[in-house]
Amino acid sequence: MPKTKLSREEIRSYAQLSPFELKDKFIQIATEAQSGKPGQKGKTTRAMLNAGRGNPNWTATGPREAYHALGYFAIGESRRVWTADNLGGMPEEAGCAERFEHFVRTHPELPGIELLKASVDLAVKRFGFGRDAFVHELADASIGDNYPVPDRMLRHTEEIVRGYLADEMFDHRPPEGQTLSLFATEGGTAAMCYIFDSLMKNGILEKGDRIALMVPVFTPYLEIPELDTYGFDVVHVEANLFTETGVRQWRYPPEEIAKLADPSVKMVCCVNPSNPPSLALSSRVSEQIAAIVAEQNPNLIVVTDDVYGTFVEGFRSLAADLPRNTLLVYSYSKHYGATGWRLGVIGLHDDNVIDAMLREQGQEQKDRLNRRYGSLSLEPEKMRFIDRMVADSRQVALNHTAGLSLPQQVMMALFSLFDMLDEGQAYKHRIRAIVRQRLELLLEGVHMKVSDDPKRAAYYIELDLLAEAERVHGKPFADFLEANYEPVDPLFRLAEQTSVVLLNGGGFDGPEWSVRVSLANLDDLDYLKIGHHLRAIFDEYAEEWKGRSE
Repeated sequence: MPKTKLSREEIRSYAQLSPFELKDKFIQIATEAQSGKPGQKGKTTRAMLNAGRGNPNWTATGPREAYHALGYFAIGESRRVWTADNLGGMPEEAGCAERFEHFVRTHPELPGIELLKASVDLAVKRFGFGRDAFVHELADASIGDNYPVPDRMLRHTEEIVRGYLADEMFDHRPPEGQTLSLFATEGGTAAMCYIFDSLMKNGILEKGDRIALMVPVFTPYLEIPELDTYGFDVVHVEANLFTETGVRQWRYPPEEIAKLADPSVKMVCCVNPSNPPSLALSSRVSEQIAAIVAEQNPNLIVVTDDVYGTFVEGFRSLAADLPRNTLLVYSYSKHYGATGWRLGVIGLHDDNVIDAMLREQGQEQKDRLNRRYGSLSLEPEKMRFIDRMVADSRQVALNHTAGLSLPQQVMMALFSLFDMLDEGQAYKHRIRAIVRQRLELLLEGVHMKVSDDPKRAAYYIELDLLAEAERVHGKPFADFLEANYEPVDPLFRLAEQTSVVLLNGGGFDGPEWSVRVSLANLDDLDYLKIGHHLRAIFDEYAEEWKGRSE
């Protein structure tokens, strides 16, 4: 007897959707199952537990309070210049720092004022900023009365974010003799789009080129290369190692990484720590990639999306070990509970392989690009790739109005400075503990094990149900599941029977029978419930298999 109302054919058709689109179907089923259809009796209302998205249910309140305290100071600066019934002027730089100090002393009751003062003091001390210039940048940018200048990123903010990335992405050990230039973007998603677009616009990549994806991976990295615009030939580098007990490690074997040694592979994209397995690359893998670049594929472009790096102790990005080849993407969304702020950044070291390739292009290609960027520079050939991305983000012609909004950049600076304070470090350890507690509760409920890995971010977890079936009951049970059900069948059952919403790991190019659970967006004990529900579904299949075997 089927355990879900949908036929196998219907389930198979839905499985063609992106996991984030399929999620909407699960939500519909879970919602209908919560209390039944109108007029039906005997139904009990239950809460829907949606662990399908990675939007965290925590927020960093301290730096937000500091931001709003800054807003009051900035408004005062505006009114100081010009006051006339809701009309102010542009804040002035001269004496700005002294007026800020006076504001701090006279508003001790204002929430966030102490953290704001500590952040300003830290920035001046660590980066050697002139106090007037820095405080004026904060005040004027929070007012948002000017276009972003420079358009790529505000000068003080870029220095602060560079320091934050050195601390959290490079484990306090940035590459020696290198400067990381940054482009502030509307979240990590915009960064991804800008990178793909500009690599194509500049002839670094061409339609049909071979690129590699380290999988499982965030779904857009799978979907973008298939668009008509790109039509890339995609090589999958698969994490398919197992422990001796049969538990999937989600690690990359050497022979998979070796695929990058082929010089026809022009770019590799990875999410590090991975999404959904949520593991940072091991030093073995990082060293193997570095050796491949040094010896076999020196022009390999590495795009690393490191949004979850702060959840791993001692995290070190590929951009630190391969500074010349790597484009770094980072977003503040997950660490600070700031998905709605849309705060992202692209980092590219000044000495990089992309700029070198631009210099080595043929004259025909250079002439084409000179025409493209000729309105921006008398020597467009000398424009760096990171500045070309800024121009491309606004169709070149609108480059003079490019750049992330200034209030967003202020929030980015305050988040970064918060991390450099003791309060920010305590916050970081607190949110790490939250996701690890949730992982333990989920595993307790589902009676499953994951590999003990110090590189685990635990922001998500991907559980391979087919591997678990073989581990617990042997290969005949796993074969039974594959022969009789679609890989997403357990997720339909979960939604219908328990109103739990998870995503299919196959949609992230993970194993087809894996499920992805976000450990960020529900209350702790909800994960114990999800684990129990998932185990009950698993046991249903086992009972059916045993019944047929007898």
